[in-house]
Amino acid sequence: MLLTISTEHAPATDLGFLLHKHPDNVRTVAFPFGDAHVFFPEAGDQRCTAAVLVEVDPIGLIRRRGRKGQESFSLAGYVNDRPYVASSFLSVVVGKVFGTAMSGRCDQRPELADTALPFDVEVPVLPIRGGEPVLRSLFEPLGYEIEATPIPLDEEFPGWGPSRYWSVRLTGEVRLADLLSHLYVLLPVLDDDKHYWVGEDEAHKLLDKGGAWLGLHPARELISRRYLKHRRSLANDVLARLADDTPDDLVEVDEEHDREEEQVEERISLNQQRLDAVTAAVIDAGASRVLDLECGEGRLVQALLKVPQIAHVTGADVSTRVLERAADRIHIDDLSDRQRERVALIQAGLTYRDGRFAGFDAATLIEVIEHLDEPRLAALEQVVFAHAAPATVIVTTPNQEHNVRFESLPAGQFRHRDHRFEWTRAEFTHWAEHITTAHDYRVAFVPIGPDDPEVGPPTQMAVFSR
Repeated sequence: MLLTISTEHAPATDLGFLLHKHPDNVRTVAFPFGDAHVFFPEAGDQRCTAAVLVEVDPIGLIRRRGRKGQESFSLAGYVNDRPYVASSFLSVVVGKVFGTAMSGRCDQRPELADTALPFDVEVPVLPIRGGEPVLRSLFEPLGYEIEATPIPLDEEFPGWGPSRYWSVRLTGEVRLADLLSHLYVLLPVLDDDKHYWVGEDEAHKLLDKGGAWLGLHPARELISRRYLKHRRSLANDVLARLADDTPDDLVEVDEEHDREEEQVEERISLNQQRLDAVTAAVIDAGASRVLDLECGEGRLVQALLKVPQIAHVTGADVSTRVLERAADRIHIDDLSDRQRERVALIQAGLTYRDGRFAGFDAATLIEVIEHLDEPRLAALEQVVFAHAAPATVIVTTPNQEHNVRFESLPAGQFRHRDHRFEWTRAEFTHWAEHITTAHDYRVAFVPIGPDDPEVGPPTQMAVFSR
């Protein structure tokens, strides 16, 4: 079985540093089921490819399974596809030979380990239970482009039809650690089988390797069931732990942080000015269906529901507890049937492709982007502007330059302890112009709050339109 990972990130040979493997060397690692070879078929500045070739010893594997040292002569044990197809064997190999890279560690290139890079993954023979629809349901929400070619049962007899095997190519911009964790978890899920016993330790592995993305994945139930070989109790336990995504103490901390930010900005009632400005922008765009991403407690959703021209508002947030609070704020249980049809609240993440994001006239990201690590903005960009692609996208974010005007904010400190960055006007403009070039949008900038002649407004808003 074979797996290749390629990049054209310049210099492409940085892939060797990220994988902790020297491109000039061939490394062989012994496993109970055979040998794995890691090598680089190409290693240039423009393109670099790392390959993993696994040689499964089916005879040795069957002999080791025999009882009391007796060989097992079951014909099915010898005549099988395991030496050739990507399966749990390959997953185990990836986890061991690329374990350090999967953890996100790269001492010599730490900035690269935290950066989304362009990768091209090829698996020549991949068994897929459920075919291409299952493949797409697993990888497309994670931001990958997919090329899948069915492999016929016999090329000389096309009338026999396709086999259960596919040749698959995945392309996308992701952190290498995320790419490896996706492969580690999803390869055996596609095969819907594992070559070893599945117990509680496998549930821990799934949460460890997939915890950063699995809870938000639309197919998390399918993934959990298949990864754990349909052991219902284990899968249910994993799903319950994933659903409990925001402990009560974290919700309380987040609320405290929100109060801190509001106290900083209280003098100018900036939060209400933001809501008013975004609502006005939505109305000006003529939007009828609106998606509020990271809707929080539903303040904007509530405001938009008061606008007659808006037929429907969907609020999306990563936290189920926050969505519950949004439902309380909107008094969703007390709405008439007609009004209830105008609103929906869904659990979803910003950096994972979700089919539910499609079909909206406008999407809003209000004080959202600064809560993401900057390397994750590339994933958000693909989800919102490339795949959801509404006619209008409205983004607000703090203007870092204006922070000097807040007397209660210590110098050099962000307005919110959870902010990963706060951009200047030039930095925000640079990012917005990149969006317009990459995704065929226009952009207009609107100040929110008092527009100081020296440091600009406290909040900067970009209205992207097509």
